[in-house]
Amino acid sequence: MDYGSGKERCVNKVKTMDKKSKKTTTIDFERIFHPKKLAIVGVSAEGSVRGFGIGMLIALRAMNFEGEIFPVNPKGGNFAGLDFYRKVEDIPGTIDFAIIAVVAKEVPAALEACRKKGAAGAEILSAGFSELGTEEGLLLENEVREIAKKGIRVVGPNCFGIYCPRSGLTMLPGHDLSRQSGPVAFLSQSGGMAIDLAHKGKWMGLEFSKVVSFGNGADLREMDLLPYFADDQETRVIGMYVEGVKNGDDFFRAIKNTTGKKPVVVCKGGLSSAGKRMIVTHTASMGGSRLIWQSVLRQVNAIQVQDLKELAEACLAFCFLPQGVYKNISVVGGGGALGVTACDAAENFGMEVPPLSQNIRERVEKLLPKPGSSGTNPIDVANPYVEPKILKEVLRTVAVDEQIDLQIIISLLYHYKTMTRMIGKPVAQATPYREMAELFSDVVKETGKPIIVVLASHKRGVDDLDIVEMLTLARREFLSRGLPVFDDLYEAIRAVGHVNTYYEKRERYE
Repeated sequence: MDYGSGKERCVNKVKTMDKKSKKTTTIDFERIFHPKKLAIVGVSAEGSVRGFGIGMLIALRAMNFEGEIFPVNPKGGNFAGLDFYRKVEDIPGTIDFAIIAVVAKEVPAALEACRKKGAAGAEILSAGFSELGTEEGLLLENEVREIAKKGIRVVGPNCFGIYCPRSGLTMLPGHDLSRQSGPVAFLSQSGGMAIDLAHKGKWMGLEFSKVVSFGNGADLREMDLLPYFADDQETRVIGMYVEGVKNGDDFFRAIKNTTGKKPVVVCKGGLSSAGKRMIVTHTASMGGSRLIWQSVLRQVNAIQVQDLKELAEACLAFCFLPQGVYKNISVVGGGGALGVTACDAAENFGMEVPPLSQNIRERVEKLLPKPGSSGTNPIDVANPYVEPKILKEVLRTVAVDEQIDLQIIISLLYHYKTMTRMIGKPVAQATPYREMAELFSDVVKETGKPIIVVLASHKRGVDDLDIVEMLTLARREFLSRGLPVFDDLYEAIRAVGHVNTYYEKRERYE
């Protein structure tokens, strides 16, 4: 997928001010996201593959991390030809960044040692801090915060860390994440949500500039990271999973400043009464009222979503669709119920599926096979085996209608399995998804009007693994040609609705 070169990183350092001391500090994000010398403090002893530290070492090697790695274990040791250092102080020269995975009570000393070694930042994977609600946990986290004030910026504690595809820096347990950099940044209080989205994105076609799981946020939080991503040229859309905030005014001000430049999609956890109880023990945050969150996020033009899948779908639409508002859409597919579903979904999200002009409708109907087809919008092709060249002409003809802003085509490729017995080919070879992808992308290039592909299939049982394989290959092919892919028509329309909401408001503010 071509999102541009991404070679310009734009912002390497960001200044922040501590409200109490009024002291301004600089965050060296270049050394944090692209460290040349990386220490891992708390790697398991030789022969053991248990523990976060050794897990990170294995993951970084699997990701072909671009810098030098310096594992630290007080007993020394060796893993895969890499010698361990007994102390941080034994590492030659300075370090850029550190991953700390020791027990909570040992974290402050490890962090201080990394600071003295010149590290710009450190991520603390260890738990056992304020999320416990104990005096010991609170005191330990305060120690971390005090050390951070001396110049080393901290991600965590109680987090999964940072994923930066360009450098090969990966989060726990991210040994199999993509090295392809892209336009999505994701900030998450939850490590599980961060790694889930990174894996989900790999399947859906999302590519990331950076993902940051910041856990308890003792030091670096959303307010520090948003200004960086707002000016980061690698990033075009920012997703966030938030459970609670320390300072509401600063948080929403940071979002407002960011949404004037690029979209911010927010999934707020802990809006139910049970959820609020859970987040206190998860990341030691306070949740807040559902109505207050909805109201304020709307005021700052952030897009609020209900779950991680909706967040990923919204980010996908923002990445692939040109900036703009798409009020009138056409839908091409099969089945009478399609028309009802499409029109209802469009209306729910402020769009219309308008009737085509008479001239366009007549031209479309001449292209479609008979009987059962219809050239009204939504367009019913009636037959799942319509030739790709005919579908191309239908899409190109509809694009001529000036009122249509965007087209959605529902491709029921799973029907091709019934043909495999006749032609003696596997489903992946019998299905013309490559031809479809090429022809549909040609229409976009010729007309300038986006096309969204819905790869619908309810066949996902044990007997349908060949269909799942084919749909995976088809998704990859459509995405590679700049065509966003969704699993469901409703989800596709909802994602377009989020794009419309953001750009309509931004146009009013400008």
